Amino acid sequence: MQENFVDYVKVYCKSGKGGAGSAHLHRSRITSKGGPDGGDGGAGGSVILRGNNQMWTLLHLKYRKHIKAKAGENGGQNQSFGAKGDDEIIDVPLGTVAKDAETGEVLFEITENGEERVLRQGGRGGLGNTHFKSSTFQTPRFAQPGEPGEEGWNILELKVLADVGLVGFPNAGKSTLLSVVSAAKPEIADYPFTTLTPKLGIVQYRDYRSFVMADIPGIIEGASEGKGLGHRFLRHIERNSMLLFLIPADCADMRKEYDILLKELERFNPELLDKQRLLAISKSDMLDDELEVEMTEQLKQELPEDLDFLFFSSVSGKNLQGLKDRLWQLMNKDA
Repeated sequence: MQENFVDYVKVYCKSGKGGAGSAHLHRSRITSKGGPDGGDGGAGGSVILRGNNQMWTLLHLKYRKHIKAKAGENGGQNQSFGAKGDDEIIDVPLGTVAKDAETGEVLFEITENGEERVLRQGGRGGLGNTHFKSSTFQTPRFAQPGEPGEEGWNILELKVLADVGLVGFPNAGKSTLLSVVSAAKPEIADYPFTTLTPKLGIVQYRDYRSFVMADIPGIIEGASEGKGLGHRFLRHIERNSMLLFLIPADCADMRKEYDILLKELERFNPELLDKQRLLAISKSDMLDDELEVEMTEQLKQELPEDLDFLFFSSVSGKNLQGLKDRLWQLMNKDA
């Protein structure tokens, strides 16, 4: 699989230096000792992130380690102001989080299309000598230098924006589900960790409505401590409006598997437990009607009362529409 999904980059950003103010004194054929007429320097360009809803990866920044905006021009005579330096505008996907690489501080998050946020502010231009003239000081022969730009390393992280996030152990059937309910084509195989990068799919619903589902790499016990793919994929779940837990019908202990998944999410971020949850038992085409009824009664005894669950099969199509109906109801519960 071609690795074209990049959700983490570290870049060195430098904004432009402000232009220096001019210390020029007016001179002409008729004036040999004119007053100050130095113009201000132009502001340096800023490094700006702009949200773009047509993008879904930070791949375009993977090999661009240095981002630099233009410096402002110096002021000139006859109160001529220096031109502002060009900003360096970087388009990024929605859900991009900007951090200071040294401190780890979160600076901001881009969530709207066309939203612009300044990552590194350009330096202010220096004032020309006209600003320093007074009744007692007629000919100032000095001006301000421009301010230096800001520079340093920044981290950009992408959190996938989706309505439904699929949560489950490797090989729970998440990729298969996404492939049958949407046009997404994730890689599918009968071994763990097939899904190494999040996949998004548009799920068509009734009356031309739709919602976005994200297949997130399989969680394993210890993921919150960085084992397996660890934090790299758990952060994507933060942006989903609800979570769909997938546990296969041939699982030996469904309650235990559900509790492990829940515990990993809680360790990473307790706020994840505040999201709407639905448990779906995948691969239920392996069950006959009698066994499904028996398992339903058993799950009602074992699972928390407030946890809704249902059986479905991506392979046979069993109850797929019922699953989409229940997801839609939960997503629009408070609407």
